[in-house]
Amino acid sequence: MNESRNVNYRCPYCGREIEVEIYDSITADEDADLRDRCVSGDLFRVSCPHCKREFMLQYPLVYIDKAHRFVLFLCEEDRIPGVVKNLASTLAKAGYKMRRTPTLIEFAEKIQIFEDGVDDRLVELAKYDSLIEFIDNKKGRAEDVTSIEYQRTENGVMKINIRTGDKGMSFLIPLVMVEEEMNASPERYALESDFPVVNAAWIIDLFQPEPDRNTLN
Repeated sequence: MNESRNVNYRCPYCGREIEVEIYDSITADEDADLRDRCVSGDLFRVSCPHCKREFMLQYPLVYIDKAHRFVLFLCEEDRIPGVVKNLASTLAKAGYKMRRTPTLIEFAEKIQIFEDGVDDRLVELAKYDSLIEFIDNKKGRAEDVTSIEYQRTENGVMKINIRTGDKGMSFLIPLVMVEEEMNASPERYALESDFPVVNAAWIIDLFQPEPDRNTLN
């Protein structure tokens, strides 16, 4: 079910109050246009009627895809509201994947990953391996990387793009390769929370040396 409401919001540019429609929940199967607006980011793009400036407005949103059996909770904070927990409990028993995505970029990418039928842990592992190869082969420096993006998976091969400013480099990663890597240490990649966050920070933390991780704690 798609649920939206209008809220008052102050434009960050001109400071005047405007009315904005926000969604509390979206069921992708019921409206293909809403799904497309989530992926493109248009759902969160606001145009101020006073100063005509555009800005992105992120807000908590539950995204359900029944066909591909996953639920995303778009939220920066790690506190999960009770109503979302109850939903998670019900759908998790039905075999749905649950994820929290802290940013709009991760949210849109996660939709594509799960629609492609790929385990997002494999995606983050493939991104990590691509970055290591990028650095080890002296294609660039880690500090120059502006983004690492999942593109698609076709015929058992995942395409990852590493961008440095206006330049980019693509890596083709066989799924079987990262599957073997993950299956060699399954306990390392285990997920425990109701809405786990699986992103760059998650995979980097997994490969932090134990002494460093203890120091951070």
